[in-house]
Amino acid sequence: MIRVVDSSNLTGILNINKPKGITSHDVVNEVRKRLKLRKVGHSGTLDPLATGVLLVCVGQATRLIEYLMFGQKEYEAVIRLGQATDTYDADGMIVAEHDPSLITQVDIQAILGRFQGAIIQYPPPFSAIKKDGVPLYKLARQGKSVPLEPRQVKIDSIKILNCDLPELTLGVTCQAGTYIRSIAHDLGEILGVGAHVTELKRVASGAWHLNQAISLATLAKAVQNDEVETILYPMSKAVAHLPALTLSVEQEQAIGMGQRIQIKLFKTEVPLKDTEVIAGYSISGELVAILVYQTDGFLKPKKVFKPFQPKTVSLL
Repeated sequence: MIRVVDSSNLTGILNINKPKGITSHDVVNEVRKRLKLRKVGHSGTLDPLATGVLLVCVGQATRLIEYLMFGQKEYEAVIRLGQATDTYDADGMIVAEHDPSLITQVDIQAILGRFQGAIIQYPPPFSAIKKDGVPLYKLARQGKSVPLEPRQVKIDSIKILNCDLPELTLGVTCQAGTYIRSIAHDLGEILGVGAHVTELKRVASGAWHLNQAISLATLAKAVQNDEVETILYPMSKAVAHLPALTLSVEQEQAIGMGQRIQIKLFKTEVPLKDTEVIAGYSISGELVAILVYQTDGFLKPKKVFKPFQPKTVSLL
């Protein structure tokens, strides 16, 4: 008897090192094609020019994308001074040019503090943010001018990694929703010479790091060798930041039927708040549910997952 894993049962998270020149959706399509599986989605869009950590969820793990979207991100961005583009990166058209020869590293360092902490940022005209349900980049390509709405983002740290003007490399650690392209554009505006991103690499997204990411070629090889399970991270890694509760068999069964469970003996270091989200695990350690705490001492199931059960068939 030979064990064959039905790809329709595959569940988990892939940490993909997205190559330059393709979209995040292109990566999803490649995973779908390789795994012959429709239920695939990604967390945290990367521009075609960008490379680095792209989290791709497979099977039931697609229901956890919202928990991967948030958290700290870390980028390395190469920025060219002296040219502004309509997309704020090298994929766009140059809309203004100025001589940056008088700009020094000291000048740049002096203004980086303006980008530290909670700041107001305008997204690029070419972005995935939607206006009346339509992404801004589609409206921009149609020549439609849409007023950009500012929003608050948080930048935990920003520093110069390399300075070989007119190019410099910045290391940026920030929270979700921050546009590195806008940082480059705004930096150029403040310096009075314009600027745009020429290279962008996401080196970390939450607990996921680039040195652990795999290439699409590695994915293809894993599929060929029937070793996909070895490169899939469990769903539990997506919610490791949530309070955890091990469920009894009876509690797991009740949750599986959509029932609330009472948790009088459940204690955490910090008192739970109403509507707080909790990860529920089986006795064997599998993630089986996402639960919502309610002030009457009950947990209500928000998402319930079926355990992964590979199919075994006989080949004659």
